[in-house]
Order: sequence, then C-alpha cells, then structure tokens
Amino acid sequence: MQRSDKPLTLRVFSRNKRQGKKLAVVTAYDLTSALIVSAGGADAILVGDSLGMVILGHENTLPVTMDDMVHHCRAVVRAKPRIPVIADLPYGSFHVSPEDTVRNALRLVKEAGVNAVKVEGGRHRLEVIEALLKAEIPVMGHLGLTPQSVNRLGGYRVQGRGKKAAARMVDEARLLADTGCFSLVLECVPSDLATEISQSIKIPTIGIGAGAGCDGQVLVFHDMLGLFDGLSPKFVKQYANLGEQACQSIATFVDEVRQGVFPGPEHGYETDSAESSSPKDDGSGYLAGVENGKA
Repeated sequence: MQRSDKPLTLRVFSRNKRQGKKLAVVTAYDLTSALIVSAGGADAILVGDSLGMVILGHENTLPVTMDDMVHHCRAVVRAKPRIPVIADLPYGSFHVSPEDTVRNALRLVKEAGVNAVKVEGGRHRLEVIEALLKAEIPVMGHLGLTPQSVNRLGGYRVQGRGKKAAARMVDEARLLADTGCFSLVLECVPSDLATEISQSIKIPTIGIGAGAGCDGQVLVFHDMLGLFDGLSPKFVKQYANLGEQACQSIATFVDEVRQGVFPGPEHGYETDSAESSSPKDDGSGYLAGVENGKA
C-alpha cells in the first residue's frame, strides 16, 4: 500500500474521527514487525505490553517491566515507521504516584522515542493521566477489559454488561475524553455499548473485541498473522498462517542440510586469479556488512 511521503502524526486520530474514516492500528515489538506494519499502511503502531506473552513467554502482561518496554520500543522506533508509535505503560509503572508515572513515561519518550503512551483504567487513573498531560505526554486511554487488572477481574471477561456497568463505562469514557486523552481503546465491550460510547465522545475509539461501531480497530501482530499458538480470543481474525509456513520452511531447510542438497554451488564462493582477495558485494549489502564487522 502506497502512502504519502509526509509522515503521519497523532493528528491522524482526530482527523479520521472528524472525516468518518476508520483507523487501523497494529502492534509491533521489534524492527521487523514495525517495518511490516508501516509498509502495510497502518495508521499507528502500538507497542503493547502483550509482548510479555507473544515475545517473552509470560502467561500474562503483569511481569513486563519498564526496561522491557524501553528495549522493544527502541527497536520499533529504529525502523523509522513514519507513523505514530504508542507504548503501553506496563503494570506497576503508573500505580504508585503521578510523579513515578511521569518519570516512567518520560523514559519511553526520551530514551525510546515514542510519540504517546497508553494507560489502562478510568476514573481512578485521572490523576496520573492529568500529570502525564501536564508533562506534554499524549495519552491514549483504555477501558473495558484491562489485562493488567486480570487478577481483580477474575480472568479475561467481557466488560460493560448490564445497565449499571454500561452507564459507568460511558461516564468514564466521557471523563477520559474531557481530561484530554487523544483516543480510547475499548477492549471486550458489547458492540452496542462500544457504538454508544463512540458516538458520545469527541475522541476516536479503537476497538478490540468491541464491534464495528468503533472509530478504528487494533489487533496483535502475532495473532492476526498466525504466529502465536497461545490464547486465541473470539475477536481475532487470522489474515495469514505464517507460523505454519515458517515451520514448513524450517523443516525443508533441515531436510536439505541432512541430504546435502543445501548449500549448493550457487551459495558458495570460489577463489581464482581473476577475483580480488576480498569478496564482492552481490547487491544485497550482506558482504559489505561482513567487511564492516556487522554480520
């Protein structure tokens, strides 16, 4: 997908909401995934604390640290994706005090180079969100199923069912919008409630398991491409099965190595009087990397 040479900024969120154009957000956790997401034409990258499961092998997002987030955000930003990069503030990084929250968020902005941070929670997070905004750090809100609250919620459950719960979520969404969040993730929320929230606030909603009435959607990179065999929520649509293709490719490589098929003559180098003592770059840039000590 071709996009303008002009890089997107966070203004894409308000502009698309105003124009009625849906936003597409995808997670990324390293340079390669960031390059793919950007080349695919997404509007923004979310470096989610979901990396705790799909990258680091934890059972949930709770063990993810600030150092983990800084490390992976740096790799994403190095891809120069030319679209906004938003980072999750991990569990424990905004739960103690507004001062600690700002200090942790500044690491993501200053050390890693992200454009904004995401904070889970509603009314009880207003103080830290206000502190972040005063520090000139844009904030994406997150309501509904908040994975960092998995212990309190008793598991991964749909949120906002029932009149009281729905009314409370609408109220919290309005609070976050009025406080100054530039967008709001709605996760595992009944579709009719997510539509009501989307129509009642000025900032865009980004749904994940919240139906088509949201102003945009976000999916986890590994889930949508079939790269992760762990938990597969109902709301995930798998657009490819790259995990199976990768396994088949590795199996073919292993078989060819064992049979002596790979490497063939075309994969090696020869020395003769017509050649320089140094290997020549074949155009891939790899040999130049070897000579420079990069490979």
